[in-house]
Amino acid sequence: MRTQITSGIVFTVPAGLPRGRHALAREQIVDAQRERMLIAATELLAADGYRGFGVREICARAAVSRAVFYACFTDKDACVFAAYDRFIAVFLDRLAAAGGDDWPGCVRDFVASYLSTLESDLVAARAFGVEMDALGRAARERRRTALTQLAVFVRDLRRRRFPGTGDRVPLSAYLGAIHALRQIAADALDTAPEPDLSALVPELSGWLCRMVEPPCAEETP
Repeated sequence: MRTQITSGIVFTVPAGLPRGRHALAREQIVDAQRERMLIAATELLAADGYRGFGVREICARAAVSRAVFYACFTDKDACVFAAYDRFIAVFLDRLAAAGGDDWPGCVRDFVASYLSTLESDLVAARAFGVEMDALGRAARERRRTALTQLAVFVRDLRRRRFPGTGDRVPLSAYLGAIHALRQIAADALDTAPEPDLSALVPELSGWLCRMVEPPCAEETP
């Protein structure tokens, strides 16, 4: 199983900081250290689970002092949540590019983009799609907020690009579809070291599309 994030997807591994005199601004140094700590927390969460590491392990993996850590984060949870927020922001940016000439095609592109984003960095995907739930209520609230954001995104995308095709579909239907997609992906990530998530696209896009079909019109007497 992979133990390191894929640089350039959710996080980017910073170049090594120079020793001695250098021209880097303080902000550049802090940004690089913070990125290394986010990466370290993500990799440790994916590999060892939430209870398997602490601030000491994050600092050791990121090669920073505890003073540097506490200058950026109040505790371990704050670091993990900051990494999760980045993960969700990248997701929303990538999903915004979903295309499709019709609604079924749009759903297929959305599902493909969702799964390919996970597949492009399996370490971050496992950290935030599987292990994140162990952080408790605060993590669950963040997850609900993120999934609701995705559901609203899909609903609004449909209304904007295909007017009249989903006017009677409630937000709860989109939210249910997003929850189902997330759970299927999470189970695949949890049960296989190198899951072929892209193979799930045809089946998932078909039944997810049916989940957000308008309700049948009531028959008139």
